[in-house]
Order: sequence, then structure tokens, then C-alpha cells
Amino acid sequence: MKTLIYNAEIVNEGRRFHGGLLIDGDRIAEVFEGDAPASHAALCPQNCINAGNALLLPGIIDTHVHFREPGLTHKADIAHESRAALAGGVTSTMDMPNVNPPTTTLERWQERMALGAQQSRVNYAYYLGATNGSGEREEEREARIPLKLFMGSSTGNMLVDNPDTLRRLFHMSACHANSNTAHAAAPFPIVAHCEDTPRISERMAEAKARWGEDPDVEHHPWIRDAEACFRSSSLAAELARETGARLHIAHISTERELSLLSEEASPGSRLPHITGEVCIAHLLFCDEDYKRLGTRIKCNPAVKSRQDRDALRHALADGRLLTVATDHAPHLLSEKQGGCVRAASGMPMVQFSLVSMLGLVDEGILPIERVVDAMCHQPARLFGIKGRGYLRPGYKADLVLVKPEEWTLRREDILSKCGWSPLEGCVLHWRVQQTFVNGRLAYDHGHINDNLRGEALAFEYCF
Repeated sequence: MKTLIYNAEIVNEGRRFHGGLLIDGDRIAEVFEGDAPASHAALCPQNCINAGNALLLPGIIDTHVHFREPGLTHKADIAHESRAALAGGVTSTMDMPNVNPPTTTLERWQERMALGAQQSRVNYAYYLGATNGSGEREEEREARIPLKLFMGSSTGNMLVDNPDTLRRLFHMSACHANSNTAHAAAPFPIVAHCEDTPRISERMAEAKARWGEDPDVEHHPWIRDAEACFRSSSLAAELARETGARLHIAHISTERELSLLSEEASPGSRLPHITGEVCIAHLLFCDEDYKRLGTRIKCNPAVKSRQDRDALRHALADGRLLTVATDHAPHLLSEKQGGCVRAASGMPMVQFSLVSMLGLVDEGILPIERVVDAMCHQPARLFGIKGRGYLRPGYKADLVLVKPEEWTLRREDILSKCGWSPLEGCVLHWRVQQTFVNGRLAYDHGHINDNLRGEALAFEYCF
């Protein structure tokens, strides 16, 4: 089946222009500038979409989500969260391993892939979680699966703190990346959550002595402070430089960590050796917002100072920070009660990531071309995601139409299973109109086609 989208404002590969595209089956057949050729309308008379000058973008690739299935489905599951993703223009997600049981073996990873095939409305991939025993099995050493490394304790208790294991994992990643054999594992970066657990433990003990057994959430960035982040991130960067492994530091939250990012390419790659991800929460909020939003913005690493937030915004705008993700991490509101000890860390963001970023564009904080680069192009480059992330002929037709529209976010608008958002009550200025996944209209002005399922993401060796 062919579908024609015309009269759109396309943002793709550093350019913005008036035009449209032709979809043939699950792929983009043509991207054109200007008005649609008359011959194109004749090809698909029943499937012509006048975009009405809406922005036409590649579908968002969110490389950092927690959809909580299996084991934590009282608060989230693949079906609900992937529906929320569709409503936000997100067409592909990469899901983290700290579920129950954690995804730390190939057998559990295969089980999650089967769940994705059954339930995900968007394209999907799942990380393999590192443990203090990782890399001891031959099949794990050879697996072509993205690896998530928790170098700081967070939700799920998957801390890896054994120095020998850390060095082995970085060496293993470097060997894969530098291999020239046809069967070499894809050169994924190690994706690392970096916070220094001994530092956090010391600060928590001091906080309890000063402010009681469950300190108010305003102390969360004091406990999980910038020093805790930098100590761990700098250790990860040292291991990456020592071994030659590629490193992608997840959810960078401090100005100081930006100094660790590299400009030079790693061996055998066109990408920088050490790259960084920034998450929506750390771009939108700062410590001043705890008084207003309380534990709704409690996450790990913590939302920190206005200076840190502004530095992250500048680094994203100039390209030092490579990718934007959500760290979409739903909890029930009942689990967010309490302070630094009792309240769960994490918030749901996948439905509102794109419209939030476009709000920063409206504020003049960064150009729209950079939003598309960081949310679509660079995630595809970083992980070698095959045939996605760009509006190009022959690529999968994952795309989103989004228009300027002022609206107030109400609880009934939220599709995540947990049923809340830190943005409730906020006036937003953009709204997703339609989302296409593999050439099929999956989200259409509030309606979701629940009969459709996404595909497993495919990865290629060199990109």
C-alpha cells in the first residue's frame, strides 16, 4: 500500500524545508521538496495526507526506557507504555534490564524479546544487564546485544562494583569493536549509569543524622550530588580510554561531567570515543522545582542546580551531548510518597518528550535541527540501528507529524499505566498529530491502532 504525505515542513539531516514523502509498504519510497507531483497523488488516491504545514520528522528513538515488564506490571507494562510512546511520536524504544527477574542472561533476554513481539506497539530492543559475574559465559561474551552497566546503585539493585569485572567488561567491548571478522559483535558502546555508591551512602548517613530517617526530597541532590556523579563517570571514562572501548554515559546531570566527553573518534568508528546522553528531566527541571513538584521529579541521578541544567542545555545545543532520552521510569503515585528514602526514584516522560523538546526550541534554547539530530539521527548512529532514524528512501517509514497547538495537560490525557506526569497542569505548545510505524498509521489524532505491533530493531556492524 502507498501513502502520500504532502504540504509538510520536513526537518531531517540538518535541513528544514517544505515538502513531503511517499511511503510504499513499510518503507519510504521518496522524499521530495516543494509541492507533491501530480503523479504521486494518482499512485495512492485513497491515502493522501495533507499535513497542513505540520512538522514531519523521523520517528523518535528513545534509547532509555523502563517499561517494567516482567515482574513490575502493577505500575507499567509494555502495552501501556508503548501506547504512550506512540502518542508522543516515539516509534522505537530500547528497554533497560532492571526488571524482575533482571535481564542478565541470554535466556531472560530472549523471553523479553518474545514479550516485545507480543505486546509492543512500537519497535523494540532490550539491553542485557551486566552483573559482577558478567562475561564468564562464552555466549554472553559473543552476544550482539547492547549492554547496560550500573556503576551506581539505583532501582533494581544491579550494582557492578567489582574492579576486575568492570575491567573485563570494558576489555570485552573493546575487542568486539576492534574485530574485523564478519561475525564480530556489533560495536555497541557500554551504556553506564554512573554514580559513586560509597559517596552516596556516606551522604545518606549524614543526611539522616541531620534531617531524620527520611529526609525531605529537597535534599536528594545533596545526597546524590555532583561529586558522586563525577567520581563514577571519570572512572568509566578512564576504563574506556585504557581499553579502547566506546562509552556512552547515561543521563548526565552535571556540568562537571561534560569535561569527560571526547571529540576524537574511537578506533574503527566515526563516533566520539566517549559520548553522553541527557534526559528530559535534567533539561526541564532544576533543584528550585522540588518545592513545587516534590517527589514527582525525584530520579537517579538527581535533578540538580540551575547552573547544571543550563550547562546541559548549552552542551546539547552545541553537540557535546550526543543523544536525548527520557529514562521513562513509571511508579505509582503511592510509591512516590515520602522523602529521600521512601519515595521511589523515576518519572514517566515518554509521551511528552518530543513536545517538551519543541518547547525548548520555542524558548530559543536550541535549534529544531538539533532536536531531530539528538532524538532520531544520533541514537541510530550510536547503536548502528539499521534503516531507521532518518527520512531517506529505502529506510523504514517511522515518522511523526506534530503541530503547534496550545493545550493544558490533564490527567485523563496520560496513557502511561501509572496515570500521572510531573507535567500535569502545564500548558504545552505542540501536539503530536500522527505517528507512523513501519509505514502504518499507528496513532491518529488520539486514536491508537491496537492491532499493530512494532518490529525488533536490527543492528548493523558499521554505521
